[in-house]
Amino acid sequence: MRWNWQFTAWPEFRYESASLAARETAYLRNSGVVVGTTRHLPDDERFELIIELISTEALKTSEIEGDLLDRDSVQSSLRRQFGLQADTRRVGPAERGIAEMLSSVYRNFAAPLEEATLFDWHGVLMQAEAPPSARVPSEMRRFCEWFNSTAPDAPAALPALTRAGLAHLYFESIHPFEDGNGRIGRAIAEKALAQSAGQPTLTALSLVLLRQRSRYYRELELASASLEVSGWLDWFADRVIEAQAHTLAWLEFLIAKARLFDRLREKLNARQEKALLRLMREGPEGFKGGLSAGKYCTITGASPATARRDLAELVALGALLRTGERRGTRYVLMFAQPG
Repeated sequence: MRWNWQFTAWPEFRYESASLAARETAYLRNSGVVVGTTRHLPDDERFELIIELISTEALKTSEIEGDLLDRDSVQSSLRRQFGLQADTRRVGPAERGIAEMLSSVYRNFAAPLEEATLFDWHGVLMQAEAPPSARVPSEMRRFCEWFNSTAPDAPAALPALTRAGLAHLYFESIHPFEDGNGRIGRAIAEKALAQSAGQPTLTALSLVLLRQRSRYYRELELASASLEVSGWLDWFADRVIEAQAHTLAWLEFLIAKARLFDRLREKLNARQEKALLRLMREGPEGFKGGLSAGKYCTITGASPATARRDLAELVALGALLRTGERRGTRYVLMFAQPG
């Protein structure tokens, strides 16, 4: 198999820009909605959203590579990175490394991309750096030059989705490190999207890519064998739009959550509040299969009779919706329901 970097014209990628036009417009429009909505969130809820979405990105970009991390440890490390109050748990190197890299992407999104930055990211991820092959240093320099020259307002500026998709593929094609290339490549794509939006993005791109991991790898492999990359860019653009929808759902969820607790202030007992907060940690999708009376007992320590009474009150208050009957009875957040 011949790789794209073996062609004489490398790295002159070819693609049909017209087919991406509608999605480029949709991306910028959705970015405006995210920015506008986020600005209206109270500081504590805005930081909650930032920590939640960056930690999701951290977990999922690692899971794509087969690494399963601890969510609480990642979030604890992120809170420290952002100067927020965090618990005193000991955080492992894998969780700390991905948190450091993604918090750097978030805080320094507008800065030009430099080779030193990529090596720093790799260093915190892998706790070591593999020596590059003879050709890699020049390729890395050329890649950084291309990335910076295609930024918004730069001489060869490219649209958001086009640049992010090309940047990810370009970096993956160079494949400079023994390990960590996928995570860094996705971080570069996030940086490109953030620069186009003019602020840090919260797209949870890796969550969407993980759901289609096999297809993701196949699309990357196909694109890596040619300089004609229209198919890759079409597929990648759809995934970014899908990831934006996830972010918008989280924003709507946080706003509804705040309104719910405002409405129910002083109407909940400690058990009910604990259960609702635990259910809300699962985000817009909630517990898989819904909340059962048994789960409620586990979360709160309540007896079965108390759990049934508490849950009935939450339904009456309009916090939960009851579905099913008898042993199949489940409860879901009322505001998380379609429509």
